[in-house]
Amino acid sequence: MGLIKEFKEFAMRGNVLDMAVGIVIGGAFGKIVSSFVEDILMPPIGVLMGGVNFSDLKIVFKQAVMDGENVVTPEVALRYGNFIQVIFDFLIIAFAIFMLIKAVNKFNKKKEEAPAAPEAPPADVQLLTEIRDLLQKKN
Repeated sequence: MGLIKEFKEFAMRGNVLDMAVGIVIGGAFGKIVSSFVEDILMPPIGVLMGGVNFSDLKIVFKQAVMDGENVVTPEVALRYGNFIQVIFDFLIIAFAIFMLIKAVNKFNKKKEEAPAAPEAPPADVQLLTEIRDLLQKKN
């Protein structure tokens, strides 16, 4: 099964345990991931896009009205750059949790596949086996 397909199944699954793990891990590493995305990933992406800073991306509906240094009417804008930033953060956190859960599931699968000691056969089967072995020795 492909990694992308497994990730999609993981992200779309409604398992409460997976959700709890995601919330805990996401909360614990949220600041680290945000810094990684903001400080490490986004600057090169911004350079590739012509020096665009995602947090500055917006659609202005109405410019701010200024009276000297005082703002009379604030700017009305749709700031979608921060939304893009949050989506990157989410995808990185979700992928990290997916890889963690995948590793745990792989470990549990190996644990389950370990062969258990075979059960001792019942007494009547053991007796019949001994009789068979004795008959084979005689012949």
